[in-house]
Amino acid sequence: MKNLIKDVKIKNLKKISDERGFLMEMLRNDDDIFIEFGQAYITAVNPGFVKGWHYHKAQIDNFICVKGKVKVVLYDARKGSETYKMVNEIFLSLDEPKLLQIPRFVYHGFEADCGEQSIILNIPTKKYIYKNPDEFRVKFNSKKIPYKWKGTRGG
Repeated sequence: MKNLIKDVKIKNLKKISDERGFLMEMLRNDDDIFIEFGQAYITAVNPGFVKGWHYHKAQIDNFICVKGKVKVVLYDARKGSETYKMVNEIFLSLDEPKLLQIPRFVYHGFEADCGEQSIILNIPTKKYIYKNPDEFRVKFNSKKIPYKWKGTRGG
């Protein structure tokens, strides 16, 4: 993808396969894309649903799809950014494995782009703080963001 939102990075991943299955390194502390480790978690989305929109002020997300296929949509709401108001659609799956790094203050959401539940592994740079989450949300169908999802249910 040529026209990425400023500060968005994609790392192509390599699966090493044999008759037993495969191994795939996702993020190493000696990668150019590595910043810091906060935690790791998985999140699943069912067909017809959207998880979004939200952004973070402190953390940077590192998304890898580990099951199914997801469409991740990014919206640059940073007024000083050279890509202000740009929208990116990025597809993640194990068929073409990638790590998607989402910068601070960039709205993002995702939906399954296949007929099955899809799972994302996220390795954010900050841990989740339950009493004061670094998560700022708008509804998935908000008019604030110029994008229409295929999914009809969200949160």
